[in-house]
Amino acid sequence: MKSYWSHITRRLLWLIATAVAIVPGGCKRAATTQSSGTMPSMIVADNDSTGEILTDTLYAVTLYGPTSYFIYKGEPMGYDYTLLKEFAAYSHKALKLDIAPSLTAAVDMLRDGKSQLLAYNVPITAHYRDLVLHCGPENYSTQVLVQPKVKGEPGVADVTGLVGKDVYVIDDSKYLRRLNNLCEELAAEINIHPVSPDSATAEDLIALVSQGEIPFTVVDSDIARLNETYFHDLDITVELSTPQRASWAVAPRDKTLADQVDQWFATEQQSDQNADLLKRYFEMSKAEPYGTFDFSKGYISKYDNLFKRYSDAIDWDWRLLAAQAYAESLFNPKARSWVGARGLMQVMPRTGRGYGASVGSLNDPDVSVKVATRLIADLNRYLMDLVPNDKERRKFIIAAYNCGIAHVYDAIALAKKHGLDPQKWDDNVEKALLMKMNPQYYNDPVVKYGYARGSETSAYVKRIMEFYDNAVREIDK
Repeated sequence: MKSYWSHITRRLLWLIATAVAIVPGGCKRAATTQSSGTMPSMIVADNDSTGEILTDTLYAVTLYGPTSYFIYKGEPMGYDYTLLKEFAAYSHKALKLDIAPSLTAAVDMLRDGKSQLLAYNVPITAHYRDLVLHCGPENYSTQVLVQPKVKGEPGVADVTGLVGKDVYVIDDSKYLRRLNNLCEELAAEINIHPVSPDSATAEDLIALVSQGEIPFTVVDSDIARLNETYFHDLDITVELSTPQRASWAVAPRDKTLADQVDQWFATEQQSDQNADLLKRYFEMSKAEPYGTFDFSKGYISKYDNLFKRYSDAIDWDWRLLAAQAYAESLFNPKARSWVGARGLMQVMPRTGRGYGASVGSLNDPDVSVKVATRLIADLNRYLMDLVPNDKERRKFIIAAYNCGIAHVYDAIALAKKHGLDPQKWDDNVEKALLMKMNPQYYNDPVVKYGYARGSETSAYVKRIMEFYDNAVREIDK
């Protein structure tokens, strides 16, 4: 799978090379900028599972991020978001959710009475105890060393093993401060390479460790655990800091709500649901299925006739549709992803229902391909005016199929703002989508749908186009 990440790796290495300056002692000062974020709000539900209209509302706030709240394939997701939605249902309240651009802004919304509940990990420190009332279970995280798993080599087993090693971290971050403190504690030098937050994210650095392009980075353990589900060749066992406690929070005056949150989390049913959520977000593999494909048999799959039948309706080469099916499921009609996508074309249940297909029918290859092509036809219509070139637009469609049309719209807007070509995918809108992994950009006012794991979509498009190019050379149309 490394070849499909190489283009992303080259981009990150170039950004790091142009943004990093190393000085004796590993210290660096870099200019950083702040962006004001939008604060979209939405009503998640105004009726409960029985159909009863809910007249009371829970006003909550969270932040975009890979563990808290994000939109994927058009659906809101995230560990904190899912728990929040379940708590609102338990309380028989409609949920009105705001997205704050920073933790400081979210806390201010609590204190100003604009929100009641902050569903995000708020550090349990003297500073925040003066501002909020913590509630819910306490989560513990530490800063951990991210290093590759290398067979036959010992690796770094504790902090003393970092002496003389090269460690890349985001500049002006708690990770940089911790490494500088370690240098003082060890009375020895760690070669610290600070990377501008404008040019890369902690997730970018984790990807580079996985690819063997940099040796080490440091991130919080929850971020490390999440990314370990994408990259199975990482070791995240070495802790570099004492545990930091964090939990949800309410305004200090709202002890009644805090007690309700505590009582809900203490129920046996919620304990089981929370365990399932932790497994889903922090343990289940999210690495997309892929492998080397043998074209020598003269056909692509036993579903070629389906691809040929339905590709005419969208004016696609059937081999491109087959390439997408391979990237989605390895031609396994029973495949099911960690987010619940099903079947040959990995259709989300809500999407299937929107096109008249029941959840159970999505494992039928005919239904899966039919729904997928109807979705592709709609994506083509949404993007036609923005990307007039048919060939170029197909890459945008494939990207939107993977991450959702909303993130592609955001990436087009970012591309325009930053002098990239909004009608070209490679190294233009693709690059803008990668920027949506960085708070600097996903909190930009032109961005409406927040965080996206752009590296996943970038690699997805690359895989499909490479498979398709090989299919065109090897398989008759």
